[in-house]
Amino acid sequence: MGYTKLPFDSSYHSKSMKIAVPKERRSYECRVAIAPDTVKKYKALGYDVAVEAGAGTEASYTDDMYAAAGAQIVADTAVLLRDSDIVLKVQRPMSENEGRNEIGLIKPGAILIAMLNPYGARSDLDAYVHGNITAMSMELMPRITRAQAMDVLSSQSNLAGYRAVIDAAEQFGRAFPMMMTAAGTVPPARCMVMGAGVAGLQAIATARRLGAIVCATDVRPVAREQVESLGASFVMVESEETKQAETSGGYAKEMSDDYKRRQAALIAETIRKQDIVICTALIPGRAAPNLISEAMLKTMKPGSVIVDLAVEQGGNCALSEAGKVIDAYGVKIVGHRNVPSRIPVDASSLYSRNLLNFITSITIKGEGKLKLDLNDEILRAITLTHQGAVVHPQFLKN
Repeated sequence: MGYTKLPFDSSYHSKSMKIAVPKERRSYECRVAIAPDTVKKYKALGYDVAVEAGAGTEASYTDDMYAAAGAQIVADTAVLLRDSDIVLKVQRPMSENEGRNEIGLIKPGAILIAMLNPYGARSDLDAYVHGNITAMSMELMPRITRAQAMDVLSSQSNLAGYRAVIDAAEQFGRAFPMMMTAAGTVPPARCMVMGAGVAGLQAIATARRLGAIVCATDVRPVAREQVESLGASFVMVESEETKQAETSGGYAKEMSDDYKRRQAALIAETIRKQDIVICTALIPGRAAPNLISEAMLKTMKPGSVIVDLAVEQGGNCALSEAGKVIDAYGVKIVGHRNVPSRIPVDASSLYSRNLLNFITSITIKGEGKLKLDLNDEILRAITLTHQGAVVHPQFLKN
């Protein structure tokens, strides 16, 4: 599909544009799309900023902090959204069939920027089209050099990897580091990290800082150097297939059934020696790969802990359950939802900066207006709908 260059519509946005930040209302969501310090930076760019009352409460940002930074505080969601040109959110707005039609409150022609989960909520695209909303999904941000500071998946996954180890330590009945005492020696915990992306690498670093002996696995050979640089050992079945195991965007590809069988055998041998397993393996747009079978669970030590960061995409562990901590064969399986939101202050701060960096890059300097050009590599990658039509090739209906 070709892309049409879409210049900024100066006749429509004759004045500075207004940014609205509504409160997040989805379950397990404590983050907010703007921090008080970024309000000031939007104002410096020429934008007006309005924040819904109470939007930052769970991230420890008060209405007074936003007001002091120059934001208008609006109590009514409908009033907030109907008067705004740009809507910033963490998660996608609720649709009519979810009982609260936030999409329907956004004014026609407005720009919605959030993590819209288009693979899991494709029907929302029809609502964006119907409402003439330009919808931009931040988790589709391309992994190119100039977009690094806008990469919400990296910033949030980094925190998730850290928090996963902390959650494991909370459930684990022993200490992480080796301790030599007059009463005897406490051996170090053994931790395995499955998936060496951003979350996995942070989990490795955190577990190492706590004193664990760490190993990690990934289908991408390039991950070996990164894993070993953090002081962990690398566990992987190497074959010709693994040489093409990474997409151009830096993500893992789905592997063949034969490779999966050989990798499973290696994991089964390794996992029974571990005390803690952190699962982080995801494939964009697809269900998470099942890496830990029920048979493997039966071989693990009693008191072991698995933290499954992929649980909301089906899970890397066969028995993990979203939103629950369960016990199976003496192993605790942690399946917390929305792990970045368990660190809402830092997660909100980083996400807010990601959005600011993106908006700054497409702002007409000194005017408080956006210029949209869908020929731009970044905008082309994240824009789902525009001017009453789906424009992203992956979501066009055949």
